[in-house]
Amino acid sequence: MTNPAADISAAARALLAEMLEVGPVVPEVNDIPAYREAVRAGFEPAVEQALLGFDGDIEEIQIAGIGCKQVTPRGWSSESGGCIQYAYGGGFVCGSPHEDLVIAAPLAQASGARVVMVDYRLSPEHPYPLPQQDMRALYPALLDSYGAARLAVAGESAGGNQALGLLHHLRNRGLPLPACAALLSPWCDLANRGDSHGFNDKRDPSLSQPWVDIAARLHANGHPLDDPAISPLYGDMRGLPPTMMTSGSRDLLLSQALRLAQRLRSADVDCDLRIWEGMWHVFEFYPIPEAEISIGEIAGFIRGYL
Repeated sequence: MTNPAADISAAARALLAEMLEVGPVVPEVNDIPAYREAVRAGFEPAVEQALLGFDGDIEEIQIAGIGCKQVTPRGWSSESGGCIQYAYGGGFVCGSPHEDLVIAAPLAQASGARVVMVDYRLSPEHPYPLPQQDMRALYPALLDSYGAARLAVAGESAGGNQALGLLHHLRNRGLPLPACAALLSPWCDLANRGDSHGFNDKRDPSLSQPWVDIAARLHANGHPLDDPAISPLYGDMRGLPPTMMTSGSRDLLLSQALRLAQRLRSADVDCDLRIWEGMWHVFEFYPIPEAEISIGEIAGFIRGYL
């Protein structure tokens, strides 16, 4: 039998085997705060490692009344430097800008752009539309500071949902759109439809079907899961900026990335979709060579537009 992980790095093969043995942890609905703390603690070593390779400043700031973590690489210019509005992932139920320093710090370093990470509110305490409101409130302030040509939006998983939803919101209101967008394994359909939700359940070591079903229910809070305001995959893609997406052949949400790419291209939006062999949901979060390469490619894409 062919080794399904033969074409990935030795570090990724070892990590994949280790993660599959444990499997994704499904949150206890009645104790979400404990789940959040466990996730944060689990990623703390990766955060510390990411910060070792970062040269610049990281600040806790407030913009338009929204808490943010601002990541500025050394040498960035306030007069000409680009800025990325970034949304973290975690299914709208966990995560924070702190954990996403694993991606944001190397992204800032490689792109040369400042990254402003939105500390949006989480479900079930703050379900739809409150996280979306936080994401939208930040953009006008960044637009005033940098101008659309110096702005990009990005996000991973639920943060990809936030980034895409923000683009729809801006376009629908005639506001200037950012120069480009980057979406890492975007969770853009909370109805969780698509073939990969079947064939990659139990193959994705970081995410499971029960997990995304629980998170979708908690965030939607009774609203239809295929409402474009909750699941921007179903929204109008016309007029959106050039977009890069990443996913992996083991990503539970692979079908969502494929469907979104098809809808973007059908609307004549420039879409660069990169599917990584053997990789799982937001593999960029993990200490493997593929993650470093992918973040470098995303940085290069953003740099080309800013």
